[in-house]
Amino acid sequence: METEQTRASHRIGELLTVLTERPVSLYAAAVLRIGYGLLYLLFLLREFPHRDEIWGPGSPWTPELARQLFDQTGWASILTLSESRVYFEACYVLALVTSALFMLGWRTRAVSVLFAVVVASFHARAIFMTDGGDNLILLMALYLVFTACGRHWSLDARRTRLRASAGTPSCTPPVQGANELDRSRRTLTAVLHNCAMFVIAAQVCFLYGAAGLYKVQGGSWGNGTALHYVLNLDLFRPWPELSLMVDEHDVLISIACYLTVLLQVAFPFVLFGRLKYPVLTTLLGMHVGIAVLMGLPLFSGAMIIADAVFLPDRFYRSLGRLWRHTIGRADVGKVNGPTRGGPALVPSQVAPAPR
Repeated sequence: METEQTRASHRIGELLTVLTERPVSLYAAAVLRIGYGLLYLLFLLREFPHRDEIWGPGSPWTPELARQLFDQTGWASILTLSESRVYFEACYVLALVTSALFMLGWRTRAVSVLFAVVVASFHARAIFMTDGGDNLILLMALYLVFTACGRHWSLDARRTRLRASAGTPSCTPPVQGANELDRSRRTLTAVLHNCAMFVIAAQVCFLYGAAGLYKVQGGSWGNGTALHYVLNLDLFRPWPELSLMVDEHDVLISIACYLTVLLQVAFPFVLFGRLKYPVLTTLLGMHVGIAVLMGLPLFSGAMIIADAVFLPDRFYRSLGRLWRHTIGRADVGKVNGPTRGGPALVPSQVAPAPR
């Protein structure tokens, strides 16, 4: 009995140590930052010609109507502070710049807050004029404020490396109060980051599980005909010929229906071990199909990026090593170059030119 209690206490202690001292899934957080920053930037650029009709003073959903809805929902938006066109254009430029800086990881702590304000403002301003993908982006933007998503693959990380390589040891002796303050700051950062990453993962599990359970209640998903009706909706059929061609394969459509429901319901239970890799790959294909066949790239992109939270840091580190190895081989090939009649020469084998 004492042994079991000791083991339980040891495990709890390890869990608390990880929670309070070591931020987890830092690479996954960086992927979420890059992904959602890039996705929202592309979204704003795509809607740039239609920005006035969706969010601007010329929108059918006028700022006055938006403010009336805010009184009921509690939402707020910086876009309704003024009905001036100049002000709106300035806000749009601010949104573009903020999305780009968030993606690049420049001053990530401050920019992440600004990015969340931008996404919330655009979402609230025209809540009835989007396809639903911005709902998930809004949630993720709010969660990422509390993460250390700028630790890797960011301008902040690059600046930190440059300072470390060019830094000189300080002659000032360490101050006890400063050390305690720094330790408290690191602990608070780790706790907030780990809790936020857990909430992100739980949010994705809830989305998949709720969607799967909702589908189970419908008869069209049970008999495998749901996707047939989806492919014949004119509102979600950007390429009718492609939809009709896919609709001809009844057996494959039925299999896709059952597989979709199975993966969504079982998603929270297959995220351990190597089984998650084929599951995430299948979901990737499903979301790509939704983007192409239903014309919902924002929603599909938001879900694909959210799935990245379940990939461990070792996976991203291996991708980084593979990328550096590939780039290194390409650079060596450019420097050496193949020669006729003999092997490529390395720089040390090339004789210096006579002066």
